[in-house]
Amino acid sequence: MIRGAMGGALVALLASSGRAIAEGAAATPDDPFILLLHGIYSPVVQGPDLGLSTVNLSDGSYSTTLIYPVFGFPGTPSNENARAIGNFFVQFKGNLCAYQLPKGAIAMKFTSGGFTPHPDGQGGHFLEGTWELTVLEASGIYAPFQGGHNHMVDRLHQLSNGKFDEFCFCVISQYQFP
Repeated sequence: MIRGAMGGALVALLASSGRAIAEGAAATPDDPFILLLHGIYSPVVQGPDLGLSTVNLSDGSYSTTLIYPVFGFPGTPSNENARAIGNFFVQFKGNLCAYQLPKGAIAMKFTSGGFTPHPDGQGGHFLEGTWELTVLEASGIYAPFQGGHNHMVDRLHQLSNGKFDEFCFCVISQYQFP
């Protein structure tokens, strides 16, 4: 009896939070949701087809690193042992990027922002800054975010060997930034 009441209370709580509880229902990200881009970038030679018309990940202009869930993403772990959930692709000489995520993808365009360099004391630089992006295209469970916004808070480490080590939080929302 107590177990049934507790189960009913849990179902009511989950339903009231707007989360899908039916088995097989597609969970969607919160608005906004936050992702972490983290890791050493590597060049993309033959990129995946994300089904997005605004990016060509095989044109030789993209580099890639990993994406981790932080907040508001379906199945976000409650500890620091999160596993990568996707790949981030960016043009270092260009203004486009793409997110390859579970159950869909997102293409964006950088609209403003910049870096301030700080020496790392080992021959490299920390490039710190914020960036504003517009969501150009979104598929799958991210379709409601098309036309939305991404606010990036970035600390990109340019290592002395020329490689880039990313640490960037992305706050992705359905509404456009003023």
